[in-house]
Amino acid sequence: MSVVLLLNKWLLGFFLFNANVHPYHVSATEMEYDVKSKRVEISTKIFTDDFETVLAKVYKQKTDLSNPKLKTQMTVLVNKYITTHLTLKTGDKILPLQLYDWEIDHEAVYVYAIAEAPAFNIKSIMVENKVLYDLFDDQVNIVHFIYKGNRKSTKLVYPETKLSLAF
Repeated sequence: MSVVLLLNKWLLGFFLFNANVHPYHVSATEMEYDVKSKRVEISTKIFTDDFETVLAKVYKQKTDLSNPKLKTQMTVLVNKYITTHLTLKTGDKILPLQLYDWEIDHEAVYVYAIAEAPAFNIKSIMVENKVLYDLFDDQVNIVHFIYKGNRKSTKLVYPETKLSLAF
């Protein structure tokens, strides 16, 4: 994973996630196109309690993301959820997401994914983000996209799911 995605913890954490109480329903996703590897690296930050609740609701099973004994079972759910609730398209081609890993850091879950993008069209980027829309009708999903050090940021407020970008 790139340094930028690892720094996402710090950059997004200072203003979005505070203590155990969160009156806002928000997620933050950062996507960066890496020209050398020709892939998009993705990091999504979600409140742990909200993520466990939505996984339990959608997949109708008990969830516990903090239990190391359940890591394999929870990884299956995290993968299913992220790959069906976050979509990246360039030109007219959907780029399939692949779960790279996930981890808990205090009250937030970080989900890391990649999308192979050998023919990435920077003039036509579409992101669809429905993270936690299954749970909250006041959900806000912040999306940052970075290309060659240039960042474009947008917020999607429920029921908005799609945004278009061009560099």
